[in-house]
Formats: sequence, structure tokens, C-alpha cells
Amino acid sequence: MTTVSAPSPTRPWEASPKDRLRDGVLFALSIGLAYAVVSLTAMKGKLAYFALFFIFYMALTAGFQLYSRGYAAAKDAFVNSLVAIGAVVTVLPIASIIFTVVAKGIKGIHLGLFTHDMALAAPTDPLSSGGLLHAITGTVTLVILALIMSIPIGILTAVYLTEIRGSLTRPIQFLVQAMSGVPSIVAGLFILSAILYPITHAYSAFMGALALTILMIPTIARTSQEVLKLIPNDLREAGVALGGTQWRTVAMIVLPAARSGLITAVILGIARIAGETAPLLLLTGGGDKVNPNPFNGSIGSLPYYIWKSFNAGSPEAITRAWAGLLVLMVLILILFTLARLLGTRKVAR
Repeated sequence: MTTVSAPSPTRPWEASPKDRLRDGVLFALSIGLAYAVVSLTAMKGKLAYFALFFIFYMALTAGFQLYSRGYAAAKDAFVNSLVAIGAVVTVLPIASIIFTVVAKGIKGIHLGLFTHDMALAAPTDPLSSGGLLHAITGTVTLVILALIMSIPIGILTAVYLTEIRGSLTRPIQFLVQAMSGVPSIVAGLFILSAILYPITHAYSAFMGALALTILMIPTIARTSQEVLKLIPNDLREAGVALGGTQWRTVAMIVLPAARSGLITAVILGIARIAGETAPLLLLTGGGDKVNPNPFNGSIGSLPYYIWKSFNAGSPEAITRAWAGLLVLMVLILILFTLARLLGTRKVAR
């Protein structure tokens, strides 16, 4: 008895070896034509290479598809090329920024950078003197204070807009949307004129955290609102059917079900304020030593350290600024990675 083996499944949407070879030839031909045009004409620079390459690649792929498969295939190839250009144009500046910060900031990274402050050093001193300890601890202090104030307000605002839906829903929704576009300098000036000058008369981490809270609340509120909208109404109806009041249903069913999304909202809010500079220039004083008291005395931060080092202007100071930028960028990348990781239901549970 002979056995007949089942045919292996095919994937018609995948490119065949012949198609890959054709695409490679067109790609190489586009590079050659772009190089030839730049060499023979007055067009120079990297931008000319990229622009000519994409123009030739779109023309060659669309022309080949028009010749072999017709107008519809040519139009599809042209649109696919435009999409690819959009993706490259989006990623290229980000990659360029990351490469520049890493290349220039790595020169100023050393072990003492994380164990010393700038109390006995100036930005123009050698790189082995001083460090970022005061800036890192100051940024952590500012973020923690802003979290303590903004998380309850932001999440409760989202709960009111999605669950309560009272008479103030429209005004609150409008204010949350309007606050999302408030420039950071406006928040700093508001705290400066409303609290620091008339009441405290002194710089402190708390003053800076108040301004950061103003900027953080809209991000947490809007993200939490969208997350709560994704919770099925069946869960709310089940809670009410079991005899629970509205607040118990929200607190014990809705919010736990949206836990992963709420964690993501909080981390995105942290990333929103981690690099803010303008309010801190007005409210924190930018101290050069570690200050354990968040309610009294000036305090340093990474954005203030970067701004101060760039203003000093010496090669050592500029290297310090790039090193601070690198540390700040790594912290923000870690926050976004945590947001993606903690945003999954499995991890949130």
C-alpha cells in the first residue's frame, strides 16, 4: 500500500526568488543612477543621494510593473514605494538623533559621573571632576512628587468622564484637551506667579513638581479615559446585577480590568515630563549638589544640567552636556520599554 504525502502549503503572498532578484537589481540600478546624477550634476550632499535614489526606484519599479503586469500593478508599486519612503523619512531622523547622542555622549561617560555631584566642580573643569548624581537624584525626586500628585487626579478625572458622566463632563473634557497643548513654559510661569513669588519666595523641588504635574495630568487623564472606554459594558452590568454599587463596581471590576492600560498611561506621563526644561529653569534653581529636602532649597535635574553645560561653551562642558543627554535618553527609552512590557495583560496581572 502506497502512501500519498500531502502537498506542502504554499504562500502566494510571499515574494519568489525571481521577484527578490528583480527587486535587488532595481535597487542596485537606482543606487547607480543616483550616484551618476550626483557625480555629473551640481546636486551634492546626502539629501541629493536619498532623493534621487527614491525617485529612480519609484520610476523603475512602476515602469517594470507597467510593462509586465499593466497599469493597476504599476500604480500599486508606486504607492508601495511612497509608503516605503514615508517609513524611511520617519525613522531616519530618529536614528540620526540616537546615533549623534550616543557618539558624542559616550565620550563623557565614566564611573564617577554617577557617584559625584558638581558641588566642587565647574562645567569647564576636566571630565574626571564632578558628576551627574545631583541631576539624577533631582530628576527622580521631581518625577516622584509629580506622580504622587498627578496619578490620583488623572485617573479620577478619567473615571468621572467615562463612568460618572455628570453635568461637568463637557467642561472637564474641554479643559483636559486644552491642557494637553499648554506649553511647558506657561505652566512654569503660572506656578512662579501664583505660588513661588507670593507664598514660598524660594526655589524647591516641590515648586518644579507642581508645574510638571500640570503637564502630566492631561496625558494620564486622556490615556486612562481611552483605556476605560475599552472595558466591555458587560462587566459593569454584571457588577450591578450582583448587587454592587457604582463605585464598588468601578473600584473592584473596571479599574482592575484596565490595570495594564493604566500602568501604561502613568509611564507615558512620566516620559512626557522627564525631559522638560523650561519650568525647571524658573522654579528649581538648578543646584549643583544633592539636596535631600524636596521642599526647601534649589535642586538639580538632568535638563537643567544639560542646559547649564551647553551654556558654559567649553569643550569639556559640551561633552558633559552630551553625556547628560545620553543618560536622559536612556532613561526615557527604558520608560517606553516598560510601558510596552507592563502594557501586556499577562505582566500586569
